[in-house]
Amino acid sequence: QVQLVESGGGLVQAGASLRLSCAASGRTFSNYAMGWFRQAPGKEREFVAAISWSGGSTKYADSVKGRFTISRDNAKNTLYLQMNSLKPEDTGVYYCAAGGGTAQILATYYAYWGQGTQVTVSS
Repeated sequence: QVQLVESGGGLVQAGASLRLSCAASGRTFSNYAMGWFRQAPGKEREFVAAISWSGGSTKYADSVKGRFTISRDNAKNTLYLQMNSLKPEDTGVYYCAAGGGTAQILATYYAYWGQGTQVTVSS
């Protein structure tokens, strides 16, 4: 089992930045690829970014490419998502997830999920 706890969400204006964190405990964090997903009200959960177990490979949704950066610190068992130039359409609950070893975009690839942190971007 891997327990994941997200933090860092909040209410910001368009153009602002936020950094989300995901603290992991339980099984060895560095064994797992990690992903960030988000879900807006009335919409399905969607892929945001993913990173391989080593941090050497990353993937991004087209909608966040160039604005968001995923990273991890295996020594601290923590995953990050740096979000810059935020837009109202970035609003949603952001979830971190753990699974496998390679960066993947499908939610079904990930076995462990956090409870989510709310990000609200006002225009």
